[in-house]
Amino acid sequence: MPESDTRDDRSAIARSTRYGLGRAGHALAVVLAAWSVSFAVLFLLPGDPALNQVAGGDAGSIVNQAELARVRAEQGFDDPVVVQYVHRLGDALTGDLGTSMETGRPVTDILLEALPPTIALISGALVIGVALGGGLALGATYTRTRWLRQLLLALPPAGISLPTFWVGLMLIQLFSFNLGLLPAIGSSGLESLVMPWLTLALPTAATVGQILAKSLAQAQAEQFVTTARAIGLPRAVIHFRDVLRNALIPALTICGTLIASLIGGSVVIENVFSRAGLGRITVHAVLSRDVAVVQGTVVLGAVIFVVVNLLIDLAYPLIDPRLRIHQEVGSR
Repeated sequence: MPESDTRDDRSAIARSTRYGLGRAGHALAVVLAAWSVSFAVLFLLPGDPALNQVAGGDAGSIVNQAELARVRAEQGFDDPVVVQYVHRLGDALTGDLGTSMETGRPVTDILLEALPPTIALISGALVIGVALGGGLALGATYTRTRWLRQLLLALPPAGISLPTFWVGLMLIQLFSFNLGLLPAIGSSGLESLVMPWLTLALPTAATVGQILAKSLAQAQAEQFVTTARAIGLPRAVIHFRDVLRNALIPALTICGTLIASLIGGSVVIENVFSRAGLGRITVHAVLSRDVAVVQGTVVLGAVIFVVVNLLIDLAYPLIDPRLRIHQEVGSR
């Protein structure tokens, strides 16, 4: 192998390594920021977590001061806030997310127990939302019937404007109380996921449809479409293959934000439908001031967010090879 080719290969590997390390550093910074913000918010809120634990949630009960002092010492609440931050952060970096003040169980075990139902909820809603939104955008930009195109393009803004909890309550009223087809609450069986999926998928579909439709319309005005028509390619092939591929990047980018929205939306949906999962655990932990559990859920949500965005970032060059050049230049 020529020496120049060897140097080029080494240079490419070095650029890829720098790019990967830069992305990893950015992901770590996002997780650290999420953890720090959650710590600050929890300690700025009024109330005493140790007092809440000793009193058992009853603010008017008589508290044993010796027991209160013991709990504060065990949890480190007697230390200055800065010292507590450093100690808790050090434990978190070693994988120790602490112990729940309410149950005494390791936070890691609690999160691993609650994660599968939430993943099932979020992943199903994402698939349904992307399919509905993508189909709507493709149909709106492909049809030549003006009224149908305007109707389809008007649906995403209407979908975004609907409050998620209201949609969930309306679905419960219709499919559970009026028709008796689906269970109103619970976490058992596939039937219990149908309405939560639809509730979370609606704003997702609206966002994907709005972004993709705009991107498709812009791609349709590009020169390559005129060239494809000139050489006789069928209209459907141009639209569903060439135009769609060039319009995917903006829609794919928004998927990272959608994951964050779905994680946040799961908090509302799991409480509306009384489903087990991270959302219900988070709400309960915030109300009981269970610091370790709240921070654990925040860190887990941040990790999911950065991992999904990293995967999306790695998928860009597969969709548009021209982006490989920009990534290599950016890593120099």
